[in-house]
Amino acid sequence: MTKKTKKMVIAAVVLVLIASGAFTFRKPIAMLAFDIFLSDQVEDALQEKSYKPLEGDVTNPKAETIAVQTKPFSVLLLGTDQRGNEPARSDTMIYSVIRPKESKVLLVSIPRDTYTEIIGKGKKDKINHAFAFGGQQMAKDTTEALLDHTLDYYTTINFVGLRDAVDALGGVELPIQKDIVNKGADHEKFTIKANQPIYNGTDALNYVRYREDSDFNRTKRQQVFLDQVAKKMMNLNQITKIPQLLDIMGTNLQTNMQPKFIIDLSKQLLTGTAVEITSFTVMGESMRLNGISYDRVDEEDLKFAQDLIDNWMNSSTPTYQLLMPEDQVKAQ
Repeated sequence: MTKKTKKMVIAAVVLVLIASGAFTFRKPIAMLAFDIFLSDQVEDALQEKSYKPLEGDVTNPKAETIAVQTKPFSVLLLGTDQRGNEPARSDTMIYSVIRPKESKVLLVSIPRDTYTEIIGKGKKDKINHAFAFGGQQMAKDTTEALLDHTLDYYTTINFVGLRDAVDALGGVELPIQKDIVNKGADHEKFTIKANQPIYNGTDALNYVRYREDSDFNRTKRQQVFLDQVAKKMMNLNQITKIPQLLDIMGTNLQTNMQPKFIIDLSKQLLTGTAVEITSFTVMGESMRLNGISYDRVDEEDLKFAQDLIDNWMNSSTPTYQLLMPEDQVKAQ
């Protein structure tokens, strides 16, 4: 039997199983179908459009990876909002810890106006300027210095590209209980109606852009949005849309995670228990220097964020001993 014929036979068996309503085994069947029909296509798309290693990274995107990832690892999530030819800045900066064995994710958000040392620039500035000055590498170095923890990977997403991806997913749920109206004199005007069952890509993009209440609230909205997108993408019904989503995102999605690693990890998370996301924001206090507004980081929040990361990155930490945001005790 040739390789092509064998693949066709397996595909036929998968289709028969799906048609027969093998509900109990829907996850392994879906993963088998993904391996047969989509895996190579997704890997090639990631390699061609999204894989962008940093200096010093292993640069073989076809390299073998561990099929089952058990150790925690960290990813810097950078959400950019570049419009036209304007300089790109990272409006979203999140130090994330993924614990694949337990299907748990920690998101530690750093507000974009946080005043800190920009590594490689030799001066202090808003942390989101690191990306504008030196791309992913400088953003990664600066985040590592602030949180005193190294990062294994980075992923950059341009929110403009994410708008169309949200539409392809059929929209997302967002907890909007009051109309959001962007009405600042120098701001793009929009209104997001409250209490809608599903929000489209444009509303979702405006939801993460809105900052007329505060930058900290905006950061929390970004966490909510990422949580909802993750839940939507972890739905088995979305598997067949993956090639379409990658085509939509194109170069709006960049990462130094090797394509095969992403595929193996995604399959592991999809077939495991539901992913649980825990979020924490490093708060700060507004200040002005030379007429420019910044956020002075709250040292207690910063220390707790460092403790969170240390605790979650330790593979020996049992689930019941994982630190949670509510475990923080503020000094009186």
